[in-house]
Amino acid sequence: MAGDYQRGEMDIHEQSATFEAFGKMTKWGSLAVASLLLTITLWFCTSAGFIGGVIPGIVLAVLGVVFLREKPASAH
Repeated sequence: MAGDYQRGEMDIHEQSATFEAFGKMTKWGSLAVASLLLTITLWFCTSAGFIGGVIPGIVLAVLGVVFLREKPASAH
């Protein structure tokens, strides 16, 4: 029985896809939480008001999308 295992022969495409999906959900979910937290903090905890909270939240979201998006693979 112990001799039946062959290292490196198992198909791991599903595990790889799950790992990549988890990484992407973590990345984009963190950006969403950070933008929302910035917006509601500025809105309710300062005198900036609604517009003063929404504008920085949108700016953070746009900058996050620009910096976190997938980069094209460079050909060597």
